[in-house]
Formats: sequence, structure tokens, C-alpha cells
Amino acid sequence: MDLINMSLKQYNELLGSEEPAPGGGSTAALAGVLAASLTMMVVSLSIGKKSFDSLDENIKSKFLDEYNNIKSIREDLYKLTDEDTKAFNKFMETIRLPKDTEQNIEIRNKKIEEASIYTLNVPLTTAEKCHAILMNQKYIALYGNKNAVSDVGVGCLLALAGLEGALLNVNINLPTIKDETTKDNAIERSKQLLEEAKTLHRKTMEAVNNRIG
Repeated sequence: MDLINMSLKQYNELLGSEEPAPGGGSTAALAGVLAASLTMMVVSLSIGKKSFDSLDENIKSKFLDEYNNIKSIREDLYKLTDEDTKAFNKFMETIRLPKDTEQNIEIRNKKIEEASIYTLNVPLTTAEKCHAILMNQKYIALYGNKNAVSDVGVGCLLALAGLEGALLNVNINLPTIKDETTKDNAIERSKQLLEEAKTLHRKTMEAVNNRIG
């Protein structure tokens, strides 16, 4: 069964077991899923309310665009929740490849490098998706249902946690990669994502807390 189709209890029982996967990477993607869903809920609780209907049409249009963006991102994060575990399992398979001859060693090293890059790119993509959620949350915090604005705040916290957790998984996979350009690009992108995410997080939480009062 795919992780994303498990019950909450099934997922957490597996997560807390001796199985090495799912782990932090899958859970970081799941944090992004929850962040997206909470933010979408606030939109759903806003549409049709008098306070929302009275807004300028341009504001309402952008508000709904933000919702559609987050809905699309959530679909990607559903897949990444499982893909991170698949990437880990693929890497472990390459570690077990035979190394009894020079040819097998060469094949094994090539496969390990390919799998390492895969296990790097999956959490990096998760971080990108969580960053995208953060980009879309402030507007919803500003104009969404005031009685549910705290839920955008929780979603914002989860999006940042998902991003930071994903980047931890990027960092732990870096030492296995030999290609220096790939490593350097991942490090640079990670720094950029984290810096921007913290700014986005701060601004959204300011909007949330201002509306809470």
C-alpha cells in the first residue's frame, strides 16, 4: 500500500517501527500536504461569506488563484510522500549490488551515484513545493475568514517545517554524491530556499497574528 493511502495510525505505526523508511523525508512531504490542506480549508470557509463577497473582484480572483496553486502543489506532495521512501529503497538496493569484479564495482559505483542524486533531488523538490505553499499563504491570511486565520498560521508553521525537514534530507545525502557541480547547485539552492522561506513565514505569521489581535 502507498504511504499516502494509509490511515494516520498505520502510517505512524510504520514510522515508529524499526523500518528505516518512511522517515524524515516522507514526513517532511506529509507536513507540506497538511500545510496545503489547512490553507485550502480556510479558503473553503471564506467563499460565500459576506465579508468575502464584499471584497474587490481583483482580490477575490487572486485569492482563488492562490487556492488553485496550493491545491496543485498538494497533489505533487502526495506523490513525494511516497517517492522519498522509494528513493531511499532504491539507494539501498544499489548498496547491495555485487562488487566481486572490477566490472561489477564500476557498475555498482555508477548505480550508487545515480541513486544518490535521486535521493537528493526528491527532498529538494519537496522543499521547493513547501516554499511554493509559503508563497501563497500570506494573501489567504490577509483576506480569508478571520475566524479561521489561525489555521493558516498552523499551515504556515507546517510548510516551514516541511521545507526545513526536506533540506535536512538534502544535506544528509550530499556526502554520497561525487559530482561536485550537483552538490554545489544543491547547496546553493537549499540556502536560497531556506532564506526566502523564513522571510515568507515571518510575513505570513505577522498577518495571522495581526488579524487575531
